[in-house]
Amino acid sequence: MKNDNLKKYALITGGTAGIGLELARLFAKDNYNLVLVARDDARLSSVKTELETEFDIEVVTISQDLAAFNAAAEVYRQVADKHIFIDILVNDAGQGEYGLFVKADLNRLLEIIQLNIVATTCLTHFFLKDMLAHERGKILQLGSIASEIPGPWQAVYHATKAFVLSLSEAIRQEISDSNVTITVLEPGATDTDFFNKAGMTGSKIMDQKLSDPKKVAKDGYSALMAGKDKVISGVKNKLMIAASNLMSDSQATRQMEKMQEPKKK
Repeated sequence: MKNDNLKKYALITGGTAGIGLELARLFAKDNYNLVLVARDDARLSSVKTELETEFDIEVVTISQDLAAFNAAAEVYRQVADKHIFIDILVNDAGQGEYGLFVKADLNRLLEIIQLNIVATTCLTHFFLKDMLAHERGKILQLGSIASEIPGPWQAVYHATKAFVLSLSEAIRQEISDSNVTITVLEPGATDTDFFNKAGMTGSKIMDQKLSDPKKVAKDGYSALMAGKDKVISGVKNKLMIAASNLMSDSQATRQMEKMQEPKKK
């Protein structure tokens, strides 16, 4: 696969809002053309117009619900059909579901696993093969400080992010003799629509100051371009993870439970 005119392309899932959109702006500013993957056709069209007008780049849009079976394979097929080589893959799309595990809708939990784990694994597998064949490329995985600590009231979400971190670290070692890099971005609670979609606005975590998605994106972008393995965004989050590493697993989990439990009425 090759780009017809040697243009640079970054593919971003969930690239029409939140951290994904801020990353899209940073890539566009550095003259990367974009392939944006999201579910909302109208939002894709709006962001395409906005970014192409502001940055004079090409934005290819792919409307796919990555929580659906085989959606990742369809994304890869559409990119391949356009003969686009993806220089940078950003697996940003991800969702959570707030509440006790035993009371959650199992089908909803399986959708989250499909999106956060299966789609991320598939896209990484597909595009990493191409990058290794071309001896160049970068991957940015959206982890979370949830990657580091089990999360009562968001048990499945935390587990999926732990998977992303573990998978990325293992692959990084496997390809360490190549020119391809994998970076994991770990933000904390960030001011995006994540909490509304997860039904989490009643959690105590909403009482804290949320991170600015622009700052999170900048941290991730800088780490990616520097070829770093992992970056925890924000001093507060760095200190929190450092402190949790000094605790037993059960202590760290109890601490996270206190942060995420429902607010008292």
